[in-house]
Amino acid sequence: MLLPERLEGIEGLTKMAKLDFFARYPEFFETARHELEQSLASSPNEAVNQSPVESAMVRHHYGPWDKRYYHVLAYLEAKGLIVISKPGKAYQIALTDVGSMRASALQARPSFASLVERMRVVKKTFGGKSGNALKTLIYRLFEAEVGNRPLGEVISK
Repeated sequence: MLLPERLEGIEGLTKMAKLDFFARYPEFFETARHELEQSLASSPNEAVNQSPVESAMVRHHYGPWDKRYYHVLAYLEAKGLIVISKPGKAYQIALTDVGSMRASALQARPSFASLVERMRVVKKTFGGKSGNALKTLIYRLFEAEVGNRPLGEVISK
């Protein structure tokens, strides 16, 4: 099934997981963003909420991963909030109209403001990169914290 043109989404489970990693681990994100800014000369520095990690990820074959992804994605799709397709090699994950309306409603709540801002900055910084590029970056910058951990071990910072 091809996605309608109007649906913007994330291409690939690897990319989704790596963007999620940076949203969950603000300290790792700040290090990676600083590295990117150094390589691009300089860009505006937006502050990111440094709240602690609520739900830790584990080391997987392709970097940080949450074993609940498959269940959560299936649930969101069953509720009509997202659509998942595989037009090529990678899965495409996109909000449906209902999912977009629900996301907008949550985004408008003050209790989600810091999370929304963190995710906005993560997307702005790394949204244009591929999942593989993000995985490579994470392994290069966080070799001890992520790359050298045994598979299945919790990533902490």
